[in-house]
Amino acid sequence: MTIEANIRLLQLALPETPRPLGDYVPAVEAGNLLFVSGMLPVEHGAAAFVGRVGQELTIESGRRATQLAVANALAVARDAVGLNRLAGVVRLGVHVACALDFQEHAAIADAASELLNEVFEGGRHTRLAFGNSSLPGGMPVELELIFLLHPKERSITQLRRNDALSRF
Repeated sequence: MTIEANIRLLQLALPETPRPLGDYVPAVEAGNLLFVSGMLPVEHGAAAFVGRVGQELTIESGRRATQLAVANALAVARDAVGLNRLAGVVRLGVHVACALDFQEHAAIADAASELLNEVFEGGRHTRLAFGNSSLPGGMPVELELIFLLHPKERSITQLRRNDALSRF
């Protein structure tokens, strides 16, 4: 099943691609990898969740914020290379703004891992989870993702050009 079909089956609505909050691009393709900039839980250009997990926000709210950030990352990938070029996630970094004594980082990070594992039908990834005192806009989570890409499909013109060059 394609990634697009799987997302429809999961009834995961991808939002408009969020605009960067600074002077950077949302994604960069390098070889067979797509590096996605820090994804935040924003909707319609505004923070959907604000606060620290374990302080102003519950673990469940932190998990929902994380799932929204995953949807935003998938939207960025959709607009950068197309969803069906995504072969899987190589690495997921989860930054959690949390209370000083918070110890449930894995519960927040698992919300992203679980959703990505569903989207990629069991594909596994490496992961780091960090506790932070604050994140941009006072939001509770920020994700960084590196996607593995399927090779670009070459056009007939490219194939003919490569065949012609290989004859010389």
